[in-house]
Amino acid sequence: MKDGKKAEDIAAMRFHVLSPLLADGLDPAKLREMRGEICAQTGLSERTLRRYLAKFRKDGFGGLKPRGKNPVNQVCTAIPDALLNEVIALRREVPSRSVAQIIQILEWEGKAKKGQIKRSTLQERLAERGYSSRQMHMYAESGVAARRFQKRHRNQLLQSDIKFGPYVFVGNGRGKTQVYLVAFIDDATRFVLHAQFYATLDKRIVIDCMRQAMQKYGVPQSVYFDNGKQFRTKWMSRACSKLGIRLLYAAPYAAESKGKIERLNQTIDSFLAEFALEKEQTLERLNELFQVWLSECYQNKPHSALGENTSPQMAFQRDPRPLRFVSAEVMADAFLHLETRKVDKAGCISFQGKKYEVGLSFVGRTVDVLYDPTDTTVLTIEYPGHKPWTAREMVIGERSGKRPTMPEHLGTLPAESSRLLAAAADKRKDRMEQTAPAVRYDSVWRDGEDHV
Repeated sequence: MKDGKKAEDIAAMRFHVLSPLLADGLDPAKLREMRGEICAQTGLSERTLRRYLAKFRKDGFGGLKPRGKNPVNQVCTAIPDALLNEVIALRREVPSRSVAQIIQILEWEGKAKKGQIKRSTLQERLAERGYSSRQMHMYAESGVAARRFQKRHRNQLLQSDIKFGPYVFVGNGRGKTQVYLVAFIDDATRFVLHAQFYATLDKRIVIDCMRQAMQKYGVPQSVYFDNGKQFRTKWMSRACSKLGIRLLYAAPYAAESKGKIERLNQTIDSFLAEFALEKEQTLERLNELFQVWLSECYQNKPHSALGENTSPQMAFQRDPRPLRFVSAEVMADAFLHLETRKVDKAGCISFQGKKYEVGLSFVGRTVDVLYDPTDTTVLTIEYPGHKPWTAREMVIGERSGKRPTMPEHLGTLPAESSRLLAAAADKRKDRMEQTAPAVRYDSVWRDGEDHV
């Protein structure tokens, strides 16, 4: 479809609705119960839910994208904004109201015709505005978990967090800069799949760490984050949906629900105390020594939660659950970011402060830019009706480039006279003929006579 970015957002939303049904070990009775709960919460029919499941199992993430000429625009215009505001008001009055109940109220009040609003369409619009039942329920929840939990097998659930690290030299010549640690830990075995210190605090460090963890130890079934802006991004949602990963977030102000990664962060404090004694305080040296410490003082050291003389490394390797790997192409596509840019008169786009050559034939058009956040030397450009192509950073040489030859269909046509002036003359002639002459009365006035 034309708006690929919107299509992927819809597919990601549908995947998150389906994700509870993709867990392993669910018996038919439990599946029926879960389908009923999802239908009640989202307003989707069971037939629609089954159709989404069938498409996902057949075509993966791409099967969840909407089809048709331009379904995104149809969704956006199917429900007028005034009517959507009424829907939001009804949801806010009673957050537990289902989509079916909201539609019924509007039909009874005469504000919507019977059958005018489709449940699936309304659910998508509510999710787009942030008022889906799942979103409302997330912010309404309070309290903490009453019991500890632990997954049975490796890669069923990964937890991650960002820890503020020490001040070190990062090679920019500006003195010491604070660095940040990102770590991914396996819930069942306490094994750290990957952990690394970074010089910046943005979403790219989380994506880079997650990607390295999966390249080494496979794709997990679920990931569990807090509500930090580095984790709650559309890019993370897109990557997890593409790879079939269930994306979970902790309740706000509930750090205890991420107890395993929080405990790891406390353990890492002992390493930071030792590193403070080192004379070479650089980011490279910090990561080098951290990997040594992680291997010898944590991964291969017995862990109290795993049983006697069992280390996280041993527990992870002994688990019979097979690791799921994907191809390099699938992995790269999952972590691509998508933005739009308008091509300037030179056939280039501006991206992250640099110029990239797209092509003179696309001057004035808006193209989709797919890129790997860890490597922007090459961009992938997409435009409807054309195969994707790559764009590289523009290199300014000592001489200007040769102006391309103008295509024949853009050349100037010979003309005997100006069609604009001829049309204007005809228009003026018609205007003069239609204008009635003014009537003058000065000839009928006589001196000394009164006129009423």
